[in-house]
Amino acid sequence: MKISIDRLPQNHKGLILLPFEESESLRYPTDFQKLKISSVLFSGKKDTQFLLEDSASERTYLLIGLGKNPDYKTIQTAFRRLTAKQSRLFEKGALLAIQEEMKDSFLEAAVSGLYLGTYRLGHFKKTEEPKLDWENVSLRISSSFEDAEKIAERASKIANAQLQVFNLVDLPSNTVTPEYLSDWARNAGKTFGFEVKVLGRAEAKEQHLDAFLAVSQGSHREPQFIIAQYNPENPKKHIGLVGKGVTFDTGGLNIKTAGMVHMKCDMGGAAAVLGAMQAIADLKLPVKVTAIVPCVENSVDNQAFLPSDVIGSYAGKTIEIIDTDAEGRLILADGLSYLIKNHQPDSVIDLATLTGSTVGTFGYECAALFTNDIDLSQNLQKSGESIGERVWPLPLWDVYQPEIESEIADLKNYHGKPFAGAIVAAKFLEAFTENHGSWAHIDIAGTAFGDSEFAKTKHATGFGMHLLLNLLEKI
Repeated sequence: MKISIDRLPQNHKGLILLPFEESESLRYPTDFQKLKISSVLFSGKKDTQFLLEDSASERTYLLIGLGKNPDYKTIQTAFRRLTAKQSRLFEKGALLAIQEEMKDSFLEAAVSGLYLGTYRLGHFKKTEEPKLDWENVSLRISSSFEDAEKIAERASKIANAQLQVFNLVDLPSNTVTPEYLSDWARNAGKTFGFEVKVLGRAEAKEQHLDAFLAVSQGSHREPQFIIAQYNPENPKKHIGLVGKGVTFDTGGLNIKTAGMVHMKCDMGGAAAVLGAMQAIADLKLPVKVTAIVPCVENSVDNQAFLPSDVIGSYAGKTIEIIDTDAEGRLILADGLSYLIKNHQPDSVIDLATLTGSTVGTFGYECAALFTNDIDLSQNLQKSGESIGERVWPLPLWDVYQPEIESEIADLKNYHGKPFAGAIVAAKFLEAFTENHGSWAHIDIAGTAFGDSEFAKTKHATGFGMHLLLNLLEKI
């Protein structure tokens, strides 16, 4: 969309978007005081709309109800709904009128929502239905904020990164292969300004990334160990990110028996980290960021790793394989070890669609957070709460340590018991953090991919990208 600030909104013709919080007596923007709608017809209740066409002034007013004290996610979703479901209204552009008492975060949420609503799942559909050219749609903003243009530009950059996450997660696994992700990272690095290095199978073998390689050995697709670095001048801190990039997960020889059609989403952590790198560089944050994104396909053939195998790892620890479907923690283990040993970040955060146990605990509303850093935990919770990407802590108590102890190796990758699955997986990862004092693991299994009003099938949510960005902006 082409965004501009309109200081004379009373002259606008066409679609005018008027958002309201719920009230018995609605307060209309200064330039639209003459527009009065009965509270019986519209009072600003959440998820309500009122459309009024004034042919004399050549205006169409769309009143948008947000309810009482709407949060960021409510506002974003309300505006996403407009471009997703009422796109024809935008053919001649639109004016968004923000009232004086609304916060600047309101404008950001509204603009990002309008951008997110332009996303469509039909990547491979052949259709004769005309599509709106969203890049050329005019969006004028009427606001008293002095930095309204800056807020709107920031919102568009955040949304563009989230749209990339949607694409990466929703595209099929024969499109989004490990090499596709490495190519995407290289292209994004050139466009937005961060460096990218990729280790293929041979280079990974030289580096002794043995756990990473074990997961990939059943697939003909080349594994890719992506190393991305954003280096601004005079950075405040150095943050390390790791994202799980299993582009398709059959479960390996412990093959999945249900829900495999959705396993293209098992690279949701990788997508969130890569999207965050785009947004971080695009917004030029004053924070150094190193991201490790190990990308593999966990498939089945006569070369696939076996239950009972003992494999190595970059950290030098040996791992007994109890279940080949507990593969994500293996590639994350090498990613964490490599990041901490070679780049020494001040804080480390990994994101992964790791365990069904997390879904059993939190459902689809919240991600599980594990960390040994109280300040980092609180900052992540606050950052997520403010944008509707909630995380909540679970314990890393040493009482769970015996669950990953092996008789034959240093560790085992799965305890095989019907309890504490997310916690045991986190304890496994902790063993590869080299006792780093500020590490957080976020299990996004229930939040990266799901159902919503915007599609008929499960699809990407983009969860994690904005969370990371919000956190780094507050450092």
